[in-house]
Amino acid sequence: MNKSITQDAQNDNQISKTIRRFFTRFHVSSALKSANAYKKKGFPVVQIFQYLFLLVFFNRSMYMNLLTRRNTPAFAKDTIYRFMKMIQINWIRFTTILSSRIIKEAVVSLDSEDRANVLIIDDSMFERNRSKKVELLAKVYDHAKHAYKSGFRMLTLGWSDGSTFLPVNSVLLSSENKRNRINEASAMDKRTAGYKRRRLSMQKGASVMLELLKHAKSAVIPAKYVLFDSWFSSPSSIHAVKGIGYDVIAMVKKTPKMFFRYNGEDMSLTAIYSKNKKRRGRSRYLLSAMVDVVKDGKAIPAKVVYVRNRNKRKEYLCIISTDTELDENEIIRIYGKRWDIEVFFKVCKSYLHLGKECRSISYDAMTAHTAVVFTRYMMLSLESRESNDERSLGELFLYFSDEMSDITWIQAFQLLLQMFRELAADHLDTTDDKIDTLADAFMDAVPFYLLSYKTLSPQPYSPS
Repeated sequence: MNKSITQDAQNDNQISKTIRRFFTRFHVSSALKSANAYKKKGFPVVQIFQYLFLLVFFNRSMYMNLLTRRNTPAFAKDTIYRFMKMIQINWIRFTTILSSRIIKEAVVSLDSEDRANVLIIDDSMFERNRSKKVELLAKVYDHAKHAYKSGFRMLTLGWSDGSTFLPVNSVLLSSENKRNRINEASAMDKRTAGYKRRRLSMQKGASVMLELLKHAKSAVIPAKYVLFDSWFSSPSSIHAVKGIGYDVIAMVKKTPKMFFRYNGEDMSLTAIYSKNKKRRGRSRYLLSAMVDVVKDGKAIPAKVVYVRNRNKRKEYLCIISTDTELDENEIIRIYGKRWDIEVFFKVCKSYLHLGKECRSISYDAMTAHTAVVFTRYMMLSLESRESNDERSLGELFLYFSDEMSDITWIQAFQLLLQMFRELAADHLDTTDDKIDTLADAFMDAVPFYLLSYKTLSPQPYSPS
């Protein structure tokens, strides 16, 4: 008889039913294989990815797990480091495939046909302020804090139906300006995915946005509109997104350097506003104007909606839509879905340890870490939708963390108790009834504070 708790038993203890179901239901292993993540020998990559996925729920880093010998994997830490640095894995393809499966199999089938599904583009800071040797590290301007910081811009493409947000793919942008890059990329084979993502990271955000949209289009992710704020909106970007096959609903800057064709004349948005009579009363918008977005002689008809700025009554915001059939209020309502990606960034940084869990200086490892965090968010977002859970994703994350701890304690204790019963049966000439009596006596002898610290039977959550 085996007198120790096997590694397989420990792995089973660590994975809750919800997490196991998520990995099986959406075939995470096949998504990894499609992204060229596989090994010819050794431990399967899905086991390594699963361990990285579970780290955040242990409330300990991998280093502390290894130091305390709790929740330690069967493979060595070098195996994990090598996996995260694999240059042949296409992480953009992995997250795109996985999100596409979730959207098609679990979300869209429950939505009505007339619901406006959207893709959302935005970026957020991926800080590495205390690092000096990180690959492709750059000085990046943080628009939220109005200061330059060391790190990357995490350009992210997400999908939303207005109820559920799912990240699709992302790129950690360095800087296209060589003077702003603190470190350069490592030399490698130009045929690898690692080389291509490094090249992509040194391009402008507008061109990288188009690459992410092309991946979503090839995965046939159902969406009609692409939403983004004024940082990405320009006539060239609008034409490019329209060329891929999506309509654009975006915020536009009121700059005198950007022109739209209005009544046969090229004019800025402020000039168009000054030439028209505004709506009075408490209307949600002040003005609606039909314009042409002109680029290289080609014109796309669009509708510009001038919206009241609630924070500054004397100012206004401009939203442009290439779908001219939409009502002005509908344009405003659909653009409001862009807020979902801001919530996503907040949850990833506050709860899912985005940027904090990975301290590697390898660009590949940071990209792999981002993909792991995106997968965690996908599971939490889907669980929140399917269980009609009224809790926030942050509260749901804490529930999963508590569940992981409870299951590990409960099942480990049960395994020890079962081992005790088997030892007694093998070495003592006694009946099962006496063994049960002995086990009960053992339970009575366990200190009270241990029994009260964790319940001895799992308490599954049942949403009301």
